[in-house]
Amino acid sequence: MPLLASRPLIAVTAALYLAAVLAIGWWSWRRTRTARDFFIAGRRLGLVVTALAAMSASFSGFVFLGGPGLTYRIGVASLFINLPVAFTAALTCWVLAGRLRALSELREVYTIPEAFACRFAGRSPAALAAAAVLIGTVGYLGSQLLALGRLAEAILDTRAGWGAWSLPGCMLIGLAVVLGYSVLGGMLAGVYTDVLQGLLMLGTAVAVFGYALAAGGGITRIGSSIAASAEFGPGFLEPFGRVPATTALGFFFVFGIGVLGQPHVLHKFYMLRDSAKLKWMPLVLAGSQSVCLLIWLGIGLAVPALVAQGRMPPLANPDDAAPLFLLGFVPDVVAGLAVAGILAAIMSTADSFLNIGSAVLVRDLPRVLGRTPRDRLGEGRAATVAVALAAGSLAYLYDDLIALLGTFAFGTFAAALAPSLALGLCWKRVSSRAAAASVSSGLVLNLGLEACGRWGLAPLAEGSLPAAAALAASTAVLIVVS
Repeated sequence: MPLLASRPLIAVTAALYLAAVLAIGWWSWRRTRTARDFFIAGRRLGLVVTALAAMSASFSGFVFLGGPGLTYRIGVASLFINLPVAFTAALTCWVLAGRLRALSELREVYTIPEAFACRFAGRSPAALAAAAVLIGTVGYLGSQLLALGRLAEAILDTRAGWGAWSLPGCMLIGLAVVLGYSVLGGMLAGVYTDVLQGLLMLGTAVAVFGYALAAGGGITRIGSSIAASAEFGPGFLEPFGRVPATTALGFFFVFGIGVLGQPHVLHKFYMLRDSAKLKWMPLVLAGSQSVCLLIWLGIGLAVPALVAQGRMPPLANPDDAAPLFLLGFVPDVVAGLAVAGILAAIMSTADSFLNIGSAVLVRDLPRVLGRTPRDRLGEGRAATVAVALAAGSLAYLYDDLIALLGTFAFGTFAAALAPSLALGLCWKRVSSRAAAASVSSGLVLNLGLEACGRWGLAPLAEGSLPAAAALAASTAVLIVVS
């Protein structure tokens, strides 16, 4: 029997949440009158709202659905993605936030490519940065739409009814809702939904972590069950899990340093009303991020333990770990809130990327080409739809884990943008030529190595992450040319 009929409380909770974010979109539409409102929420946000928006944008379906799925496949090595969270918030705020905020006060800067245009002479650095942002945005947004599709499949139980069309159909449902409030309210809608979403994500993570430990029988039994299992074994719990050390360390490198190139997070610093509040941002941001990661840890360990104990069947698709756990081992009220929390995580990030992608098409690329759009607000809404359709197509064609598509997109931003932003805004010697060379080398290498891996070629050592190699190369290029 479909979940919608057998357990209506879960579906009703999710539906109420979707109705709430659409209502916020309508409210924001009535207050979105200029491109400044649409792209940077009028630059009138306080510390807590900005921090929750940054956390909600950085933590998404990647964390709430992709993380447990990746853990099920490769073991605790997936947690190397999370280890840098203790210092990445401070690194981002202290290295870049103040400088980006200062740029926005001096010039009309709404996007990361516009920051490149202010810092580096010539069109090449800004044009290449815009291309990198657009490519990474389509990839990251695609991972969110894929997560929406997987979650909707579980809620609506469509696998039995829609057959081969179940995933694209469910992705279209989520895409319609995201577009509903993104097109109406832009970043103003996104930010205010982020407040609701961020609080919901925090509560969900704590509650689900507790139920995960209880379902698995406590941390000791979880560990012993996994270690004794023929399917998982003790290697699952070893530091590098089921992957080579280069993979785990590559995760740490890319997600530790690469955070300095993530436009969906950096973009939030333009919106802060009072730059003096930035000194408190690392505490609020890192604290909220650490709490949210409990859901990755809890479900990521509980589901393999439950499979080992014979209380769950082995998963055909690792990305089903979180939905199946919520539906099978959590009370309906909490499961409904958890589903809403996961929707919140996905949609807050999706909205950020829709806004960033539309800004590239409406502001960044036209400026490089010497064209000024006549109706930026109207064109911004139209560009939002175009970016969403491109991302949906990529998500359906990629046919792999949510976390792997997210890693590719995160790595694209990291390799192309992080070196020029982190060093270029702090080191005067970095030239336009160096920035252009770094962005282009990082972008081409990451795309090329990813394509080689998809085609079965092996230009790198086994287990090496394309994003890690591309980030190291683009950093070296920046330094050498400078």
